[in-house]
Amino acid sequence: MVRHLHIFGQVQGVGFRYHFSEQAQRLGIDGWVRNRRGGSVEAVIAGTPEAVEALIVWARRGPPAAQVERVDVSDTEGAFASFELRPTE
Repeated sequence: MVRHLHIFGQVQGVGFRYHFSEQAQRLGIDGWVRNRRGGSVEAVIAGTPEAVEALIVWARRGPPAAQVERVDVSDTEGAFASFELRPTE
């Protein structure tokens, strides 16, 4: 299962990408995460349906300092061999 996430709120400058990456690796998820210039965070995640859903649930909370307003989730495609932090776009 592969999903595209676009996460809005106070999600930059709070360690969101770092913690997201840790959660993804803990759940066995491949893909990537990056900050967007507009202040949001974007990610593509691939894994078992249970793992992907668990990471989406986590993304709706984020790390303690984050204030997530909403997470837009859509289907996408892609194959990944690991999880990476990508530069801001």
